[in-house]
Amino acid sequence: MPTHLSHFATNAFVHIRRHAGVGIVCAVAYFDPGNWATDLQAGSEFGFRLLFVVLLAGVFAAFLQSLATSLGCVTGLDLASHCRLLLYDRPEHKLAYRYLLLYPLYLLSEIAIIATDLAEMLGSAIALVLLFPGLEIWHGVLITAFDVVLLLALRDPLRSTPVRAFELLIAGLVIAVLVCMVIVVSRVHVHWAEAFDGFLPSKTIFKSDALYTSVGILGATIMPHSLFLGSTLATQNRMSSDALIPEKPRVIGQWRSLPSLRDVVGFFTAALRRPAPSAHATRVNRHSDRENNSLAFVKAHLTHARFDVVGSLLGFAVLINSMILIVAAMVFFYGQHTSENAASLFDVYDVIQRVVNKGAATLFAIALLASGQSSSLIATVAGQAVAEGFLNWRVSPIIRRLLTRLIAVIPAMAVAIALGPAGINTLLVVSQVILAIVLPFIVLPLIFLTSSRTIMSVRRPMETAVSTGSSEGAVAELANGSDDAMVDYSSGTVMTLVGSAILLVILAANVYVIVVLIRNGGE
Repeated sequence: MPTHLSHFATNAFVHIRRHAGVGIVCAVAYFDPGNWATDLQAGSEFGFRLLFVVLLAGVFAAFLQSLATSLGCVTGLDLASHCRLLLYDRPEHKLAYRYLLLYPLYLLSEIAIIATDLAEMLGSAIALVLLFPGLEIWHGVLITAFDVVLLLALRDPLRSTPVRAFELLIAGLVIAVLVCMVIVVSRVHVHWAEAFDGFLPSKTIFKSDALYTSVGILGATIMPHSLFLGSTLATQNRMSSDALIPEKPRVIGQWRSLPSLRDVVGFFTAALRRPAPSAHATRVNRHSDRENNSLAFVKAHLTHARFDVVGSLLGFAVLINSMILIVAAMVFFYGQHTSENAASLFDVYDVIQRVVNKGAATLFAIALLASGQSSSLIATVAGQAVAEGFLNWRVSPIIRRLLTRLIAVIPAMAVAIALGPAGINTLLVVSQVILAIVLPFIVLPLIFLTSSRTIMSVRRPMETAVSTGSSEGAVAELANGSDDAMVDYSSGTVMTLVGSAILLVILAANVYVIVVLIRNGGE
């Protein structure tokens, strides 16, 4: 028994030291300010009854994110690059595939990135206004437009080996959100028996208003840009020792000389340069012209990567979203502050400040700010992956950030100045609708690619090809007419059917939302 415990502890240590990071980075997208808005609406209008939808959305997200991770880990190529290889150089009708499928898909992906950045910016702006009441909404929007400087302190997170500083920064922000929300929840006196009942299916979900809110939760939870980013980060070699060796500590009493003006200028100039191609990038235009990762790489990374992603999504994203909904339910639905309209971020802050105390309200605003900033950084990095994957277009992260932020800041500033908080809340909801409409176009190629045995097969070395055993259990050998064999890591029939069912649910949800919006707009 002690031997088993020692082996488990060793594996856990290796996982945390080398593999932990991608999951928590991807999890950020699943509790961004857009999620806050839908969770607050659900809790204030329906109490705990839609916690089941939060859990279901988290499970859907974990499944799809696991597919994206498998795609990147097995093939060594991200989802955006796979879309290019799939559609750019077809044997027949090349231009039709490019201009009717590939480039529109790229534009939709960029629209999703911009909509995501818009939501993160609005959430951060609201948090700043809550923390500093003297600010106007448009002041907050303008201030968050300059958070691009955070990227100056980081190396390129899309390089072939993990950038631990980037992952630690995101992890710190996520933990800050979690701690703040735990403290706030502890002070609103939750009815825990009723709360846990909310994780069970309820007839309330199928009522008209509740169904619309449930669709909003699904649309706000499963984020297109996180699928791109997850597949990209899964290509990184996390077993490379040189990437994980910490910097030598500075001896106490040993002082570094202050940087000169030339050093500072050189640092900023380097940050603006076009980066070198990522290791996962490829210039080939067909899947047949490249080869997947080695079997040794896949065995060393895949299980850890899946565990990291699924554990982070269920352990952080679902937990944080549930706490946001619980706080709104206790304050508005079960409290003395019921309202005909859904609670906004401003309403929750004001009520928590009056009912609990100012400290709890401040923690709520800090959690929102940390959520917005971490999600914003993730959206920028995902935008790099999308541009390089679809078009082989590389640009400095700073320039990339400025471009997307400029596009997002114009409508945000206009609405903030013209309509104030009410308009900001509306714009926040609109951004989530855009993401929900784009999502099926991203999920479809993901399911197709991961279900393909041709794309998801890894060559087995000749000296082990004759072995019939496998540590992966479900893998299969595919004869290829040589002494080698291929190990199949495709999804399989069951997982493909599950993915297809999730896609159908998302499509049905989108159709429902569009119909409701058209009907309400016509009234």
